[in-house]
Amino acid sequence: MKSFTVLTGLAAPMDRSNVDTDLIIPKQFLKSINRSGFGPNAFDELRYLDKGEPGRDNSQRPLNPEFPLNFSRYQGASILVARENFGCGSSREHAPWALEEYGFRCVIAPSFADIFYNNCFKNGMLPLVLEEPLVAQIFAELYAQEGYSLTVDLERQVVIKPNGETLAFEVDAFRKHCLLNGFDDIGLTLQDAEQIKTYEAERRLSTPWLFGFAQH
Repeated sequence: MKSFTVLTGLAAPMDRSNVDTDLIIPKQFLKSINRSGFGPNAFDELRYLDKGEPGRDNSQRPLNPEFPLNFSRYQGASILVARENFGCGSSREHAPWALEEYGFRCVIAPSFADIFYNNCFKNGMLPLVLEEPLVAQIFAELYAQEGYSLTVDLERQVVIKPNGETLAFEVDAFRKHCLLNGFDDIGLTLQDAEQIKTYEAERRLSTPWLFGFAQH
C-alpha cells in the first residue's frame, strides 16, 4: 500500500450530499476483484452521457459537459471535496479503488459512511473530516479560484489552504500510523514475519500431523 505523508494537490468539487458507493462505482463494474481497472468508470453515471458497461472503450464515450470533474480546470485533481455522508450505501471496497485509480488520494467531507471510511484507510486514501462550515468555505474558495490547491499534512494533522491558513483535523492514531508507513493488514502482519516463521517451525516439530507428516 502506498504511504500517505504530505499531499499537495489540486482540489475538485463533488458538491452533493449522500454520494453513495453505487454512484462512485456502479454495480455493473463489480465483476472483478482486482484492485485496478475501475478508475475510468468512477462516477460513471455522472461522468458520461450514455450507460457504461464493462469492457467498453471509455475514450469513445460522450462526456457530460455539466459534470465538474470533466471541466478542464479540475483535471489532475488529487483531492476531492464533498458534502456530508460521503460513501454511503453498500459496502463495496471497489469505491475507494475507483477513486484512488482516478487520482484521488484524499477526500474532504463533513462526514463519511463508516464502512467506506474504514475501506479508505485500508487502501491508502485519507478520508478527512472537517466541520461543515469549513468545508463550505473551501467550496466557496475552490469555485472562486481556478487552480485551487490544498496541502494535507498527515503528520501534523493540518490542511493548508492557498492563503496559508491551516485547518486542524483529527485522525485515529493507529490509522495514522498505518497510512504514514503504507501498512495495510498484510503489511502489518509482515512486520512480525520472523516471529511467524519461528512459530511455524516450532509447530511443525510439536504437531507434525497437522502438516501431513507421519509420526514415527
